[in-house]
Amino acid sequence: MHEFLFGTYPYIALSVLVIGSVARYERDPFTWKSSSSQLLRRKQLILGSILFHVGVLVIFFGHLIGLLTPIAIFDALGISHGAKQILAIAAGGVAGAMALIGGGMLLHRRMTDPRILATTTFADTGILSLLLAQLVLGVGTIFVSLQHLDGHEMTTFMSWAQGIFTFDPEAASYIEHAHIVFRLHLFLGLTIFLLFPFTRLVHILSVPLRYLTRPGYQIVRSRRKE
Repeated sequence: MHEFLFGTYPYIALSVLVIGSVARYERDPFTWKSSSSQLLRRKQLILGSILFHVGVLVIFFGHLIGLLTPIAIFDALGISHGAKQILAIAAGGVAGAMALIGGGMLLHRRMTDPRILATTTFADTGILSLLLAQLVLGVGTIFVSLQHLDGHEMTTFMSWAQGIFTFDPEAASYIEHAHIVFRLHLFLGLTIFLLFPFTRLVHILSVPLRYLTRPGYQIVRSRRKE
């Protein structure tokens, strides 16, 4: 089961992510949207959205760089494994707290406003709930990491992630003895990738860099200039 979950399942999840996203964009382009509810409880939406999106983006790129950058590069730069782990704990902790608070506000808004709830689908609440659960697990890994700051366990996850992309048949064995909270975090992350093409998360692929510069959440209507 461990070999399947961490040696085979990653390829299933990533394949569905890529093929499913392309197929949805080609077959149902008009469903490729975030389905904004900006006109309802706008202040809570903006604050929650900023906290959630900024936190998630920091976490995503932190994981992307931290896991897929070859260990030799960190060694060449003189960055020790322990220092890298402390940086990941600090940055991940702040970003995780932001995303949890923002995501909690968005879920509360969506579940408590009858007008928003009327247009909310099971996929909307389901994927947001999974993202919040993933954030909770991510924050939970911090407490485990604090018990050993030598960075050794982090290098095992780097070896696993890089092994997946280099088709290393031994990749799953690298994390066989990792703490259960880490393995749950990895499994749920892969599951979110699997579900990605079937949810509103696909809008992230459109122009993700615009989240950093756009003036508002999503322009639904604009005022006519006199």
